[in-house]
Order: sequence, then C-alpha cells, then structure tokens
Amino acid sequence: MPALVFDCDGVLADTERDGHLPAFNRTFEEFGLPVRWSDEEYARKVRVGGGKERMRTLLTPDFVAAAGLPTDPAALDERVAAWHRRKTEIYTAIIGGGSIPPRPGVRRVATEAHEAGWALAVASTSAEPSVRSVLELAMGPELASRFAVFAGDVVQRKKPAPDIYAFALDRLGLRPADAVVIEDSRNGLLAALGAGLTCAVTTSAYTGQEDFTGAALVVTSLGDPPPRETVARVLSDPFGVDPGPYVVLADLAGLLTAAGPGPGARDPAPADPRPH
Repeated sequence: MPALVFDCDGVLADTERDGHLPAFNRTFEEFGLPVRWSDEEYARKVRVGGGKERMRTLLTPDFVAAAGLPTDPAALDERVAAWHRRKTEIYTAIIGGGSIPPRPGVRRVATEAHEAGWALAVASTSAEPSVRSVLELAMGPELASRFAVFAGDVVQRKKPAPDIYAFALDRLGLRPADAVVIEDSRNGLLAALGAGLTCAVTTSAYTGQEDFTGAALVVTSLGDPPPRETVARVLSDPFGVDPGPYVVLADLAGLLTAAGPGPGARDPAPADPRPH
C-alpha cells in the first residue's frame, strides 16, 4: 500500500509568517523576555527545526543575564518548556480563528489518495497539538481522522535529520519505496532524502530561494482547478512527470515509479538550464 506523507507548516498551510511568528512574539511579550523577532530574523529562525529549538537559539549568556533567567541547565529547560507550551496555546488559537487558509490542492490530493487506498500521514517537528490543529483546518475533521500523525518530540533529532520520517515509516510498516513526501523546505527535503524517500516540494513563504537539489518535483503549490483556480508553476521536474496546471495523485504515483527501485525506475532528466 503506497502512502502520502505531508509535512505540516508551509505544506498544509503557510503558517510560519502569520501563525508561528506572532505566537512566538506574543509569548516573549507575556513572559517579559527582551526580544521580538522581525520577519527578516524569523526567516533565518525557520531553518532551525522545532519550536523549542528555535527558542533555545536565544539563550546566549548575555540574553540569559538580561532576562534574569536561571543558569542551571535543568531550570532553563523548564523555562523553555513553559514558553513553548504557552506559544502552542497561542498558535492553536490563531489557527482555530480561521485567518490562515489551507494551501491549494492539499485537501484535493489527500482526498484522491484516500479514495485510492493510500495511507495518509503527517510528519512534522512541530508540537502535536499545533500539527493537529493545522491538519483539521486543511483537511476537515472527517479526512483529518484518516491521517496518522507523527509530531513533536517523538524523535530526539529534528529535521534535517531523517529521524521523523524513519519513525513514520516504521510505524506505518512501509518501505521507503512505497511513500511520497510533500515538503516545503530544504531541511524537510534533506530529512526525507535521508530516510530514502521520494520527495516533492511545494515552496512556501520563506523557502522559495532554497536549494531543492534531489527533489523529485518542485512546484509553487499543488494547485487547484476552478472555481478557486490556483496554477501549480513547475520549478523543477527531473523525472519528467509533466504535471498540468495542478498536481494530481497520478503525478505523485509517477514519481514513485520513476524514482524506483525496480524495473520501471529511470534516471532523472538533465536539469533544464533555462530560467523558470
């Protein structure tokens, strides 16, 4: 049985700029911490996998002293955990408010996959309550209930380490050759490739200029047909699956066939040197 595995943030919904960033900054304000991340600063922070891990980037000796934080590592870990719990509450409330729409095509393609008998999963380094809130927003309650969710601290090493995808494969009882991952960032792509998975990329708000070498397909989104038409612009198509104006399940199944292993597998076409 093949599987379709989605990352969460940036894939199911473009949540970083209008969801996570304001939730981090509100948390910092509530706890009296002397920091507010700008959009430019946060564009760098998103390269760090995991919310607690992003918060820990603050903990220089100067910041700890300025914020009056404990220097004992265990006590400092407790503070970070408390900040992150509150940040998750704020973030899930933002998602629940409905101000951030799902990304084009995710529900359509997931519905196709479910109807075709594919397994569905989300694999993310975000906190599980955050992931489930976005999943329900993007898929609706009924389809969301069909997903396996692997999130948060179920693995110690976050993306770009492959651990979350290796964990998901093990729990789903699948071989890497049976699953297609949809990611939006280089870190996510590296995690998927490190687990031996075929990965398609839909670029998001902070990731459009990243290096996606190794991706089986790179598009601006999965796209949707009318009446809410969004065209999926192809940025890289090394296996020549040639999706139309919106990506369909057959395109993703074609990536599995092309990537192999097996007699149907083929080498990727040479990169197109023309600007896209």
